[in-house]
Amino acid sequence: MPFADDITEGIPYVLSNPAGATNYSATGVNYDMAIAGQPFFIAASDDSPYRRVTAKYRKEQYDQTREAGEQSLTGWWFRSQSTFHLGAGIKYFEPAQDESLRFQYAESKGVDIFTKGQVTLLNSTASFYSGAAPAQLIGVNDGTSDCIVVSDGTAIKKITSAGSSTTFSQAGTPATIYSLTTNGKQYFFINGTHVHRGNLAGSTSDTEIYSASSTTRGTIRFVKQRLIAAINNKIYELDANNTSGALPTALFTHPNTSWVWSSISEGPSAIYISGYDPNGTSSSVFKIVLDVTNANALGFPSLETPTAIIDLPEGEHINDFDVYLGTYAVLATNKGFRVGVSDTNGNIQYGPLLFDQAECNSIAFRDRFAYIATTIDGEAGLVKVDLSTTVTANSLVFPWAWDLVASGVAAASNQVAFFGNTDRVAFTSGNVVYAESTTDKVTSGYLQTGFIRYNTLENKLFKLLNPRIDTTDGAINIKSVDYSNTEYNIGGFAQGAATSEIGVPYPNSAQEYLAFKFTMSRSSTDATKGPLFTGYQLKSLPAVPRQRIIQYPLFCYDHESDNLGVEVGYEGSAYDRLSQLEAIENVGDTIRVEDFRTGESYIGLIEELDFINRTPSDRRFSGYGGLLIATIRLI
Repeated sequence: MPFADDITEGIPYVLSNPAGATNYSATGVNYDMAIAGQPFFIAASDDSPYRRVTAKYRKEQYDQTREAGEQSLTGWWFRSQSTFHLGAGIKYFEPAQDESLRFQYAESKGVDIFTKGQVTLLNSTASFYSGAAPAQLIGVNDGTSDCIVVSDGTAIKKITSAGSSTTFSQAGTPATIYSLTTNGKQYFFINGTHVHRGNLAGSTSDTEIYSASSTTRGTIRFVKQRLIAAINNKIYELDANNTSGALPTALFTHPNTSWVWSSISEGPSAIYISGYDPNGTSSSVFKIVLDVTNANALGFPSLETPTAIIDLPEGEHINDFDVYLGTYAVLATNKGFRVGVSDTNGNIQYGPLLFDQAECNSIAFRDRFAYIATTIDGEAGLVKVDLSTTVTANSLVFPWAWDLVASGVAAASNQVAFFGNTDRVAFTSGNVVYAESTTDKVTSGYLQTGFIRYNTLENKLFKLLNPRIDTTDGAINIKSVDYSNTEYNIGGFAQGAATSEIGVPYPNSAQEYLAFKFTMSRSSTDATKGPLFTGYQLKSLPAVPRQRIIQYPLFCYDHESDNLGVEVGYEGSAYDRLSQLEAIENVGDTIRVEDFRTGESYIGLIEELDFINRTPSDRRFSGYGGLLIATIRLI
């Protein structure tokens, strides 16, 4: 029979309860479940079943880049690289954020990455000359052979690429050589008392051309057909053909008596001189332009007073500064290196620190590259910079990579130069000169990718890796690298072995991101050859915890009773409960769902409410109401 209204019956839910994690407070009625604190009886039937469905979780990956192959046409998430020519220095490999990241990586050592589409082993290096004191280098061709000229304490030696050497005697009382330069035919140097000149070919003795007593530091360079010397805190223009006498009147005297002039170079429209306060408070590049309306005693246009055009941040000082091809300016500093560009007036706009892992010292140029003496992973070596392109358009960020290294030499590289007109490079560390081998490759070298995370912070299962490598002349070993830089050996291929896709068993749990380290080893039968690495493809799956969608068929009538006959409800209660759930659904807030049959309790979102007004089919229910199908997403 129908239930009678009874004003003594309590409302089974609190109308003022907010949306959210509201729990149902038991009232003695044997309900099946509660949503947002509102209790219901389950109305499961063949027509309206209780259902649990896995929510769609996979986000399809679409490739909008110029290089095809990354779109997810099946269940895999792909990531691949087929060239690394834009250099090192990234942390995350996220090509969706910047197209240039497709061609970059985290770090490398012992490999050449600057040829598009391939990675090969670099040549090895070996000790070439060992002297008594820290060496300075310049590269020359004396008209007969390609050489380097080494200043070693008080001695100067010319050494051919074959290793034969000529020792030049120092006129007067030998003293420590501070700086060395050449004009192609002659060499010039400053010691503690004099400026000297000598011939690269023929006579092995030099001439004292200026008296420079009380010299404590000096830099000398032949630029724009002029011999410029920076002695102590003063700058001089010297006559390269002078025979003796005191220094001329200084062109400029820095007001700081401790100022160190560290480099002299030239551009199309100016001479540049860099320096720094050894106390670390300032460092600048000065520009000297020509006064074409006046000639000096040598018949050249006179030089105007130097003006500062670059001031570096406090604490950073310039060890070397040079301009290449009239456009590109490279600053080697105690913090790393920067690259800038020169305008038609000779002013320099410089960019950010591109490499900040160690102090950079000397600079040399060849082809489209700058080579900078520094410390590579704790060893003496060079950084190589590609000046022909920028990483991103309209920027001063240029591709760079670690280059040659003196393996096992735990010290900085100080000087760098090329053997005359060849591409063979030499660099110093302390009193030792190291030279690039003309034949042999390094024993091994590696390249480590940026961390791959597919542009999402969700965890992934990294499953398969396909390295593209020709092992005819060498082997490869592959490691995965996790967030803490822990390396896991996951496979490799011996020399001559056929390569194939390999699994990624480690780390053995889902990861937000992962990197890969490819270590290449040279041929075991021919030290002049090594393997050819051309890229890789990675396959992964999202490891997002699966969400469930649960569909609850519920009775929603004005008057209801449980299976024990306990009655509850009032006229209008069905509509009130439905309205409150709809209000929560409109807000989109989370709710607490409790299933008293299974003991399940969770936070979810209302995906859909579907109310169907029906005539009660059971004596337990009466009044207005019907079937309410509530679809809830677990979160």
